[in-house]
Amino acid sequence: MEITATHDDAVARIRAAGLKVTAPRVAVLGIVEAGGHLDADAVRARVGETLPGTSLQSVYNVLGALTDAGLLRRIEPAESPALYESRTGDNHHHVVCTRCRAVADVDCVIGEPPCLVPADAAGFAIHTAEVTFWGLCANCRREPAG
Repeated sequence: MEITATHDDAVARIRAAGLKVTAPRVAVLGIVEAGGHLDADAVRARVGETLPGTSLQSVYNVLGALTDAGLLRRIEPAESPALYESRTGDNHHHVVCTRCRAVADVDCVIGEPPCLVPADAAGFAIHTAEVTFWGLCANCRREPAG
């Protein structure tokens, strides 16, 4: 299992967010940082490689705590389980493959965040725009529909 941040970096980030440092939190943060857009089942499978007694419910609890602390971001593409990523605070968007469900980041489409502003915000002060683009990824475009 390759982890982007070092153990010490993960510990420092968790502590700086005001959370208690635990082995599952350090493992989950490292796994999501290394893995891109992962659902809880994928995170649990990878956590199980180093912390085999960790339950799926524990992984959900850790994902929730890390998300609430701003260390992870939860996205919810239609017809998919919630996904977690470590890229936070930059108002980027996502593109989802309609065939294989691969997810990739897309930088803000126009200017500075929020990069999209509705014509009538009904009195709201907009600070974030969340956009999901749908299409076929490069791999699925090369393969015939099955």
